[in-house]
Amino acid sequence: MPSMTLTEKILAAHSGVKAVKPGDLVFAKLDLVMSTDITTAMSIPIFEAMGAVRVFDPAKIVLVNDHLVPAKDIASAEMSKKMREFAREHDIQNYYEVGRSGICHQLLPEEGLVAPGDLILGADSHTCTYGALGAFAAGIGSTDLAASWALGENWLRVPKTIKVIYKGRLPEWVGGKDLILHTISDMGVEGARYQSLEFSGEVISRLPMADRFTICNMAVEAGAKNGIIEPDEITLQYVKERRKKKYRLFKSDPGATYSNILEYEVSHLEPLVALPPLPSQVQKAREVGRIPIHQVFLGSCTNGRIEDFRIAAKILRRRKVAKGLRLILIPATQTVFRMLVLEGLASHFIDAGGLIGPPTCGPCIGSHMGVMASGERVLSTSNRNFVGRMGDPTSEIYLSGPAVAAASAILGRIADPREVL
Repeated sequence: MPSMTLTEKILAAHSGVKAVKPGDLVFAKLDLVMSTDITTAMSIPIFEAMGAVRVFDPAKIVLVNDHLVPAKDIASAEMSKKMREFAREHDIQNYYEVGRSGICHQLLPEEGLVAPGDLILGADSHTCTYGALGAFAAGIGSTDLAASWALGENWLRVPKTIKVIYKGRLPEWVGGKDLILHTISDMGVEGARYQSLEFSGEVISRLPMADRFTICNMAVEAGAKNGIIEPDEITLQYVKERRKKKYRLFKSDPGATYSNILEYEVSHLEPLVALPPLPSQVQKAREVGRIPIHQVFLGSCTNGRIEDFRIAAKILRRRKVAKGLRLILIPATQTVFRMLVLEGLASHFIDAGGLIGPPTCGPCIGSHMGVMASGERVLSTSNRNFVGRMGDPTSEIYLSGPAVAAASAILGRIADPREVL
């Protein structure tokens, strides 16, 4: 049997064949199909037009209210209503409503719905986040979502794989967000177009799951089909605490073929910032210049985990948000929200002058709870800084990790955390 990469092995296993190679078209069985309030509402009419009567397996479909919640207007309320009714009609077991929900890409791993070796398709481009657990996960459109609901299978073209190796030891205040920004700045936003990014190396082996999720989350910002990390003891411990069902472990063969191998020595990496309008326009935070900002957003599926808020709290504790600046903090799930309260972090953020909101994708997609006005600048821990992404087209979006975000909130301008500490 030919040597295969981790991604190729997962696709082969789910397609009922012994081996696959890049370029092959496979018809793969799905372990999980995920959609949100926006994409569910768009796919229901397609599902019905196909003549589908029932979903393939109510236990393997996940519906998450997260993008326009709590409903900000009648239109968003109607979207959630359609999803709610669809879940009831088809007896969807994994339906997540406001109050027990959260941002989908944090919620699914947290709930133990994703495991190593799984094949997951989701109607959201950042579904690639789940690759941090050693799963193949990719985003799809509304038509593919409807077909996946009905069939439990879908066509995929096997991607080539780029291996990314991180060497060295990360300095203080540098994390997964800085690693992936550094990588995207080198590759460009189309450098991995329809390829798999397989992240590895001694740095990855020491990274906690939170940072691994961040890295895989932004694989799509380099144009990748999916991001993925081989499961190790850190992965298995995370899964053990959440997953009851059996799963399969896959690893790349030593002789696997890669379209490219990139190696980065990151021992001297510094906190980074992506300048508008692309995630690839990256500079060191200390070299950006004294750019004043109007808002800092800490949250999203990229950096809305408890570990991110702990980092920010270390910097914000006993300090105040700059006058005239808005600090908005959105925990990714109810569980993260609860931990903010139980660990006392919420008090630190409130005392600093920050606003804590309920789990939602709202600010990240410029829909509500943090929309930017004309000419304003925001420093965001989310994943995209395209023109108009978070509000008015004349507003500017800068991307960073939680440490830079917290320091910048204090100084009222983009700042390196070492300036504050």
